[in-house]
Amino acid sequence: MAEEKEREGTEVIVAEYHKKIKDAFEVFDHETNNTVDVREIGTIIRSLGCCPTEGELHDFIAEVEEEEPTGYIRYEKFLPVMTKALLERKYRPIAEDVLLRAFEVLDPAKRGILTKEELVKYMTEEGEPFSQEEMEEMLSAAIDPESNAINYRDYITMMVIDEN
Repeated sequence: MAEEKEREGTEVIVAEYHKKIKDAFEVFDHETNNTVDVREIGTIIRSLGCCPTEGELHDFIAEVEEEEPTGYIRYEKFLPVMTKALLERKYRPIAEDVLLRAFEVLDPAKRGILTKEELVKYMTEEGEPFSQEEMEEMLSAAIDPESNAINYRDYITMMVIDEN
């Protein structure tokens, strides 16, 4: 009995995910032919609350692409892979406290801010570097034009996706 209830609960969740995925996919299906440009896949995945790294995104695309890549992704191939990712809670955003600790490491004086120059240096020279486009996007959202710095506590609060 409990097993049946659990299965029904999973079916409801899957049906909700399918609707969300279909809605997100259709926004980018400009020809209404159940395909989207492969370059839109990252945006679609992020719109569903997932935050894959560039490497994870590359792997995801490889999984949903045709044997002979066409530059387009078909809905039929995207749906099961995206559903599985949502069910497994893959590509979850990083928790607020973890983000805060990361920024604090970059701010040993505990000023609560990083200058634009410091931020650019850290984001383009360490780890998986940001592309020019990603850097400009982040700066436009994060940097206060008056102080030319980021108050990272405010930025984290703005960026964290509510899990509820």
